[in-house]
Amino acid sequence: MTMPEPKNDHVLRRVSRAFKGMPATDGAGVELTRVIGQPVLPMLDPFLLLDAFRSDKPEDYIAGFPPHPHRGFETVTYLLAGRMRHKDNAGHEGVIEPGGIQWMTAGKGIVHSEMPEQENGMLEGFQLWINLPADHKMDKPVYQEYTSERIPTESRGGGVELRVISGTTSQGSTGPVLQPLTDPLYLDVKVPSGQDFFETLPESHNAFLYVIAGSVSIENEEGNLTSLGRDDLAVLTHGNLFKLHADRDDVRFLLVAGRPLKEPVARGGPFVMNTKAEILQAFEDYRQGVF
Repeated sequence: MTMPEPKNDHVLRRVSRAFKGMPATDGAGVELTRVIGQPVLPMLDPFLLLDAFRSDKPEDYIAGFPPHPHRGFETVTYLLAGRMRHKDNAGHEGVIEPGGIQWMTAGKGIVHSEMPEQENGMLEGFQLWINLPADHKMDKPVYQEYTSERIPTESRGGGVELRVISGTTSQGSTGPVLQPLTDPLYLDVKVPSGQDFFETLPESHNAFLYVIAGSVSIENEEGNLTSLGRDDLAVLTHGNLFKLHADRDDVRFLLVAGRPLKEPVARGGPFVMNTKAEILQAFEDYRQGVF
């Protein structure tokens, strides 16, 4: 399949800023990298947090994430390697395996745990938090879970491949996860050295790119090239076309976009609401066992 070429009416998305995440620990001491949700980028509406984890040292991840609550947003867990068991207070339980996705809408509240289903070996993946609009923060919790085999892979010319987790690509592939509230696009893209990649994006969506492996240079707002390497995140300007040329290296990256909610955000640990009073109520509800 040939790649779509840019047209004159396209507005090109460029790199607005780029940076690496900061080391952090979460859960019962899991070592990870916080990319969104750190001082450099507290959020990118509707994205509240992006954590990346990659380690073959059991002491970095074996303690996992024991039972903890959430309210008011969605958690999206995407595994590249390893196995993670999920269990919640409503009786839902399952294992996320390599290439699998779990898209959990916490809504009005849930208590769950995420524990490694392994004692050694590599554990690698991401957790993305996506905000919910005010009138849906108290919706009933919902899961969308898909194994690797159920996530479409789109092959393009020159060995370009992308896994479509949510949204619809310019070539017509649609991911299994549906969320009309933020209309997210979540792609895992591989581009071999010497190849181009083009993708159209809704012009008003906020979008970012996160490099999983390899390196690449992308045009920035000044018209120069910004070099991105492994574990770099680039926030993209608004526009309807993203393009990338892989130079010396094969590159693999996440391309994620979502409709901004443009609402007040109040945070309190595992809760994300619109006001401080709603955060205090969430803590009280959790203490009272309402979740």
